[in-house]
Amino acid sequence: MSENNLPLSRFKVLDLTTARSGPTAVKQLADWGADVIKIEPSRKIIASGGGLSRDRHGYEMQNLHRNKRGMTLNLKSEEGREIFYNLVKNSDVVIENYRPDVKNRLKIDYETLKSINKKIILGSISGFGQFGPYSSRPGLDQIAQGLSGLMSVTGMPENGPTRVGVPIGDLTAGMMLAQGVLLALLEREKSGEGQWVHTSLLEGLIQIMDLQAARFLMAGEVPKQVGNLHPVYLPTGVFPTSDSSMNIQSPGQVFWKRLSAALGKPELFEDEDFKTPEDRWNNKDRLNKEISELTMQKTTAEWVEILNDAGVPCGPIHSVNETFADPQVQQLNMNPELEHPVIGKINVVGQAIKLSRTPQKMRFTTPEVGEHNEQILSELNYSEEDIEKFKQEDII
Repeated sequence: MSENNLPLSRFKVLDLTTARSGPTAVKQLADWGADVIKIEPSRKIIASGGGLSRDRHGYEMQNLHRNKRGMTLNLKSEEGREIFYNLVKNSDVVIENYRPDVKNRLKIDYETLKSINKKIILGSISGFGQFGPYSSRPGLDQIAQGLSGLMSVTGMPENGPTRVGVPIGDLTAGMMLAQGVLLALLEREKSGEGQWVHTSLLEGLIQIMDLQAARFLMAGEVPKQVGNLHPVYLPTGVFPTSDSSMNIQSPGQVFWKRLSAALGKPELFEDEDFKTPEDRWNNKDRLNKEISELTMQKTTAEWVEILNDAGVPCGPIHSVNETFADPQVQQLNMNPELEHPVIGKINVVGQAIKLSRTPQKMRFTTPEVGEHNEQILSELNYSEEDIEKFKQEDII
């Protein structure tokens, strides 16, 4: 498949992002074919510890910044900004995740970019939103998890608030910004104009609170931690087996009847304590004890086969190495391979979305520092003499 056949190959994206949320957004566009130019500080700033990371060949940078071209550019200098503005003239999208005031100081805010190219779309991610009393605060993932209410419903009640085991605020905001950019590109086909698309770690986490947030907004209920239990429908949770533990989710009456029969104790379905979802929640301690005593009699593998045959949702609880060894996961192409010119073959995390005619394609690895400077500047019609001057003056 030609790179030009990828879904987003007609779009050019200027990537000013750092950390994780912004790169997550850009990755969605880069993996699907957009011509992404990753812009980093000048070489001198990178040499002093700035830029993406000192461990450029490590798993984090290689996973986050694949499928991009790379250039260095000092946006604090007038000439550096002029080069950036020339890039903006022929680009579709700019993405940044600075604190809200930084883009204004650098003169790369939406109104400035719009005056250069009315079709440009600026995508912005911040910690808590572009406006409001917290907008200027430094915003990292765990802080947003706490503000959003997510930590108040995560973990075991006896252990207090617990962060989710991945930077879910960064990842959610990144994927939502990518969706927003695609929406803006679609709208631009009608209006002929770009717009400013922005979200934040806090907004993204509130949206994915979903059921728990809706419980409060519509029913006035303040949800609390329930550990591995479902907040409403039981039996759902982690149950011990003879060799480990497993997940079982049996929320409705049909599933509950199937589960009690498959466990070899159909009378549980008729038990007055477990008749309705409300009954099962009110008697959850006895319910979980009854089920646990049964699940401990067989191995996880045995129960997975028995319960799936009975139509009961269930499964093992994998470590990450077990996940990628699982035969189902191996069918999903979630660890595509790339050939890195320095470190050799590597695997990165694949895209969850699958398109039948235009599948994901890992085109190239994370660029080296300023790897494509000459190529990109030549495309802007800068001469070799200009490029050498930029190097000498710490513009690139």
